[in-house]
Amino acid sequence: MTIDAQTPDEYISKLPENRKEAVSQLRETVKSNLPNGFEECISYKMIGYVVSHSLYPNGYHVDPKLPLPFINIASQKNFVALYHSGIYADKELHDWFVREYPKYVKTKLDMGKSCIRFKNMNTIPSALIADLCQKMTPKDWIALYEQNIKKT
Repeated sequence: MTIDAQTPDEYISKLPENRKEAVSQLRETVKSNLPNGFEECISYKMIGYVVSHSLYPNGYHVDPKLPLPFINIASQKNFVALYHSGIYADKELHDWFVREYPKYVKTKLDMGKSCIRFKNMNTIPSALIADLCQKMTPKDWIALYEQNIKKT
């Protein structure tokens, strides 16, 4: 489900009615809990949170003209997704999230390498997502990215 939007507000305005509240709430949770230094934008046709070029001039190794991505929120065909690059790059963070998830949601965790899928819009664990967002600063993410992901 691709949405052409120039801003996060426009992205949400183009969502089906049954997705607007869930995506808006997830967005607010992320925005309210990310440490200072991440910027909200549209990234890869999703709501994105990135490390800007002013903090990390090298940008993203795949395309250095792009800022370094960290979190994306998207409404996909069958679910709402939170993509968290830190979970992909940090096994301890990944394992923490997997252990904590059942304390907040009774259904099985549906997760890929960086993608957390929420098929039931009513069971998005906002408190857990808030904790996840607070665990990594832009400086932490840059160091982890350079150590574990960046191709030289």
